[in-house]
Amino acid sequence: MIRSFLTLVACLAAFTLHAENKDDGKLRIIVFGAHPDDAEYKTAGTAVKWARLGHHVKLVSVTNGDIGHWKEAGGPLALRRAAEVRECAKKLGVTSQVLDIHDGELMPTLENRKLITRVIREWKADIVIAHRPWDYHPDHRYVGVLMQDAAFMVAVPFICPDVPPLKKNPVFLYSSDGFQKPYPFTPDIAVSVDDSFEQKLDGIHELTSQHYEGGANGSEEHVKSVPPASDEAGRRAWLKRRWGARQSSEAEKYRDLLIKFYGPEAGKAVKYAETFEVCEYGRRPTMEEIKKLFPFYGAK
Repeated sequence: MIRSFLTLVACLAAFTLHAENKDDGKLRIIVFGAHPDDAEYKTAGTAVKWARLGHHVKLVSVTNGDIGHWKEAGGPLALRRAAEVRECAKKLGVTSQVLDIHDGELMPTLENRKLITRVIREWKADIVIAHRPWDYHPDHRYVGVLMQDAAFMVAVPFICPDVPPLKKNPVFLYSSDGFQKPYPFTPDIAVSVDDSFEQKLDGIHELTSQHYEGGANGSEEHVKSVPPASDEAGRRAWLKRRWGARQSSEAEKYRDLLIKFYGPEAGKAVKYAETFEVCEYGRRPTMEEIKKLFPFYGAK
């Protein structure tokens, strides 16, 4: 009976994956973050805009986040954080996946290169986004390295032959950061998230362990400084102040790029933005192709 049930579950999972990957003419975007919050923090506003248009977005955590808290750790924390990103994904209208690698232990090995290659192929990605390989956290750095290392391999037939290679190389992008060496983040694409910012907040509101409790750098003092869970409106306002400042700073910093994509009037009016840099190891898109891959430049 148990074996039959597990077989049924496996068949349903395979059917769901096939349905998700069916070629329906829509874009397929996959975002890799090092931990169960990174992809959400970096790209949720743009992910919402793709999802609203019917495109398929998957947010992947490459590690399970099992040491990313000041008070909790291990399997219970990993399960908690996986549940958080699942709830976040529901609010954003996207798909979520957490890979089973310990937080703080990610290495740019051949095994992990093949893993990332398979995940990209299985999603049949048109766009792949990840950290740059220069960052304060080794897991962040190595996610960037692994994405770069997969950028050619995803289309090579005889590596990971168990998963069909992609017919063409995706466009690989870096998400934004503030690090200056060996060179600062230099975006090629700027997206207004004015119309998706509130929904982004709806999603990341679910990542309780990270902002409301402070994650790995939290403390009892941090928890006491945040409105309590019973004060939903207060928490939401606290989160909006923090993320509003962050996304508006990004918009101001890259105002010229917003004007380039939206025109002078609309570009100057953008309040919140997310930005991306093309990784030259993948396909190098033209401006015309960028506007097809980011098909929401007709409005803020």
